[in-house]
Amino acid sequence: MPHPTPYPVRLADEITRQLGQLAEHLSQLPPHEAAQVVARVLDPDDGVLGGVTRLVAAGSVFAKVQAESGVLPAELWLALGRASNELDAIGRDLDEHCAILRHVSTEPATTTAKPPAPAPLVVRRRR
Repeated sequence: MPHPTPYPVRLADEITRQLGQLAEHLSQLPPHEAAQVVARVLDPDDGVLGGVTRLVAAGSVFAKVQAESGVLPAELWLALGRASNELDAIGRDLDEHCAILRHVSTEPATTTAKPPAPAPLVVRRRR
């Protein structure tokens, strides 16, 4: 008799599937809606990035206990700890930009006579 897939594994698979759907939708949304979605994803408390960070941190705690008992290698625990710390730092770096995204997402779409000037994405140093 096959062993049924545990609920948490099915949940992880479903979340992964839904994240893929969200990425597909994001590429097709109008700018103000896309900004709203990205702002929610990046929200450090209630967003996807914060949730993934907490999940990796929980995985690190699990791996530490298992590494201390010799079941998992200590390198795995250390790698998960580093990943958790890096995700947290990335979240803090992006948090300052969430206000801009929220502002863009609440502005009504207007047709202006002069479109906004594009920002240069590469800054060149003068010699």
